[in-house]
Amino acid sequence: MPLYLTKFSYTPETWAKLIIKSEDRRRATERHIGAVGGTLHGFWYAFGAHDGYIVWDAPDNVSMAAVVLAIVSSGAPSSLETTVLLTTEEMIAALAKANDVKYQPHLPKAPAPAPVLARNRALRAYRCFTFVPL
Repeated sequence: MPLYLTKFSYTPETWAKLIIKSEDRRRATERHIGAVGGTLHGFWYAFGAHDGYIVWDAPDNVSMAAVVLAIVSSGAPSSLETTVLLTTEEMIAALAKANDVKYQPHLPKAPAPAPVLARNRALRAYRCFTFVPL
């Protein structure tokens, strides 16, 4: 089954509820993923850009999407991002298959006329100097 890494953050309201009535959110997470035939492999809280990380599996992307949609629709997370993880063996197979893919980059477009280039440079210079009133 595909493995997934989910990074999440809770809303301030969710944290407030957990402070009042603390609970082990791994149990709820196990129920959610179990409902689609998946398994929870790990659940961690963290300092930094995200409040926590989950590693779990699901039978397919549609099943994982269903779990993510159910969780997000509850309003508990302020952000939730799920990434499909590839095993080393899957990446090696993808690298071998990439050799058969014939990719040719698009040719660059002709350069813009000089007045357009000058205007674009002026706009970029203007964007570099943003003044904020005190």
